[in-house]
Amino acid sequence: MEPTFIYHIARYNDWHKAAATGLYVPSAFEQEGFIHCATNEQVNNVLDRYFKGQTVLKLTIDVSLLVHPPKYEWAASVNQLFPHIYGPVNLDAVIATLAIG
Repeated sequence: MEPTFIYHIARYNDWHKAAATGLYVPSAFEQEGFIHCATNEQVNNVLDRYFKGQTVLKLTIDVSLLVHPPKYEWAASVNQLFPHIYGPVNLDAVIATLAIG
């Protein structure tokens, strides 16, 4: 069963650009082709692994509101399925933000 909410760790500059455009597209999107997300159980590991010591935002995303629904794909490096979004995140799907760091 897929979760109701997924999470994305955003850099402040990417989030501020979204406020101006109405769509969230992180700077890595062009290179990666999708937006990395995590389930609630995966967030702390993602923070420790990739964002340790950085000030970032945790975006809570309501999956039912996404224009581009997530696809769950295997990450061999940690042997887990992660949600990936193959398109911009419409801001009305982001129901909460939390500053971390």
